[in-house]
Amino acid sequence: MNTSTRNIPLWLKIAYTGFLAVMIPVYWANYGPTNFLYFCDVALLITLVGVWKEDAFLVSMPAVGILIPQALWCADFVIELCGGRLTGMTGYMFDENRSLFLRGLSFFHGWLPFLLGYLVYKLGYDRRAFAGWSKLSIGLCLTAYFMLPAAGAELSDPKLPRNVNYVYNLLSDEKPQSWMPPLVYLVVWIVTLIAAVYLPTHFALKKLCKPVA
Repeated sequence: MNTSTRNIPLWLKIAYTGFLAVMIPVYWANYGPTNFLYFCDVALLITLVGVWKEDAFLVSMPAVGILIPQALWCADFVIELCGGRLTGMTGYMFDENRSLFLRGLSFFHGWLPFLLGYLVYKLGYDRRAFAGWSKLSIGLCLTAYFMLPAAGAELSDPKLPRNVNYVYNLLSDEKPQSWMPPLVYLVVWIVTLIAAVYLPTHFALKKLCKPVA
């Protein structure tokens, strides 16, 4: 891209790429490849391509998908830090069996939403992102449910992911939820994500950002 038409500063692209160059091999070694099927990790990778291509669709998709969940992550972390409990999703941040460096890398959950907000502001919001992320998240949820370890699964390494994308239980990785049949929960979870998370974010971004498509 010609520097005269560049919207995203080169230093930001390099810094973001440098972070992923460190994070990806560290996460792979500690959590295994299935960790990259979490919504947040998929969002990181899509954003990398979107940053370099300066593609509104590729930054709008993860923005739709993770702005609300990452806000919840931040709230959960603060509450855990103060000795309370919200969802427990950030419990691993206080696990002394994981190095401070490894846990520190996870603070991307805190700054990625701001980066995505900036990127969408600069590049515009592509309205196709809602459908695109919704389809992707359905695929990720089905993959996690049918192919990856369930909540409560006994694994050789306790750091390996289970209950990826909370397809077995939103509130705990220790055991599957028992409120309803597992497949019913999966369907309810997917519908809730689309209707209560992605759709409101879509409307907000459509209202606040310049349209692209």
